[in-house]
Amino acid sequence: MSIRTSARTAIFSRPFSLKGVDRVLPAGDYRVLTDEELIEGLSFPAYRRVSTMIFLPAQFHRSGAVELVTIDPVDLRTAEERDGGTHQAPEIDAAAAG
Repeated sequence: MSIRTSARTAIFSRPFSLKGVDRVLPAGDYRVLTDEELIEGLSFPAYRRVSTMIFLPAQFHRSGAVELVTIDPVDLRTAEERDGGTHQAPEIDAAAAG
């Protein structure tokens, strides 16, 4: 099974919240990773999203610590739209960047 990972930065100009995260998150830049797996048996390459994760500042740890939290990409898109959400850094293919 072939998995690919892409990364992008979601930029929020105001505090926001996401389902599954029990606190309001501060405005800022957030790294988002998406894992997709290759759908086998097709005559063309097609991928299915397996997970979407966001790096968050750790709530109860020292400065600079982060948490990696699995989120619903629809919830992230909704939060970006509420924020005015057209400002985001370009997507980077993490496999190609490494």
